[in-house]
Amino acid sequence: MVATDKDSITIIGCGYVGLTLAAVLANAGFTVYALEVDPKRLEVIKQGRSFFYESGADPLIAAGLASGNLIPTDSYEMAVPHSTIIFSCVGTPDNPDGSSNLTYVFTAADSALPLMKAGTVYAQKSTVPVGTGAHIEERFAASGKKILYVSAPEFSREGTAISDTLWFDRVVAGSRSPIAAERILDLHRAIQRHQTAIAKNAGLVPPKPLPEPHYITTRLSSAELIKVTANAFLALKLSFANSIAKLADAGQADILEVMDGIGLDRRIGRAFLNAGRGFGGGCFPKDVSGLIRSAENYGVGMEIMRAAMETNDSMPHYIIHKAKAALGDTVDNGVFKDKCVAVLGLSFKSGTSDVRRSPAVTIANTLAEEGALVRAYDPEAMEEAKLHLDATITLADSLNDAVRDTNCIFVATDWPEFVTMDLRAIAKLSGAQLIVDCMNRLDKSTLADSSLQYLGVGTR
Repeated sequence: MVATDKDSITIIGCGYVGLTLAAVLANAGFTVYALEVDPKRLEVIKQGRSFFYESGADPLIAAGLASGNLIPTDSYEMAVPHSTIIFSCVGTPDNPDGSSNLTYVFTAADSALPLMKAGTVYAQKSTVPVGTGAHIEERFAASGKKILYVSAPEFSREGTAISDTLWFDRVVAGSRSPIAAERILDLHRAIQRHQTAIAKNAGLVPPKPLPEPHYITTRLSSAELIKVTANAFLALKLSFANSIAKLADAGQADILEVMDGIGLDRRIGRAFLNAGRGFGGGCFPKDVSGLIRSAENYGVGMEIMRAAMETNDSMPHYIIHKAKAALGDTVDNGVFKDKCVAVLGLSFKSGTSDVRRSPAVTIANTLAEEGALVRAYDPEAMEEAKLHLDATITLADSLNDAVRDTNCIFVATDWPEFVTMDLRAIAKLSGAQLIVDCMNRLDKSTLADSSLQYLGVGTR
């Protein structure tokens, strides 16, 4: 039996992954129950909006509600009995020791189990440690009800989640049931068939060339390991680039030239070899720490990933130390104390309002701890950042308000508004001595003959 638009689908957990998937599937013609137990989030969704910033999400949610295909609810009883396919997209935060907290994963499965019909496909999209699916299958088997379990990891990125869900490069379905795995693949084939119309509703332009999607079936445990391994490897590439950036600084090399040179090697590639203030967000940090702890449970060491995390955690402080040296502070005598400093960008990456474990927030807070008078601005993440920022930090209303009459400017997130700003005009407005390009995205050549000194990461 293949998936068709007659299937009713329940998405348990409508965060960054679940709400994106629900909106896309509803616009592909499926009846989708968006099951979210957080009342504040649910209320926003019922108004036809996303509670986080994601390009294209709001129009798809509004269109899904208008068609009646998208049904937001907080009731398992309303959603689960009517659905032939269930997606679990609940959060998997890390525990204090770095291991994955699977409370929400098991609670979702246990809550849905008594309401599911025999033969229902239960697909896990949340990133979980290898072996988690086997535990859930044991719970299902103990009930005596035949539920088909699939590991269906997501590969979307915050900021481009709708695009990644529409124009995916791969879909992975791991299961002991070939029929169940195929039904998950068929859902994505339906998305592929409708991608042009959905993109139009979302106001998104298709990439050129379109990726050729791969539909992959694997063992259950392999599918679980694929997602966390992919994130860990990308995190490793970023940390490797930052390690070399430190060496480039010490040896008077240029990290951009170095990475451009090695990136031309087809065995290596240029993607993610970007030096800067490090990675953050809700995936890379917790997936790397979760992989380390999961490996320990199997008696396997992950020293290479521990080193990647240590390097990543060091980068905000390394950049601040480098800025202090550029301003003449050779004995750590408090160069930033009582000085006005602008921090441009608070989200962990551009294109999203997510500030979880954002290195930009760490930079702002560290500067405040050193006595700086910090003014911060972000195009989309101001509201979410409030809860994570030092109480002394002022949130500016605009880029210009943030930089006006400052001593130093940190460009901490590569929003287009910052990358393309007129640096000569910024120099005149701010009067700053130094601009710190924390992600190496500014065109430093435009600062020639300017009073504003440029400082990058592994480059000057």
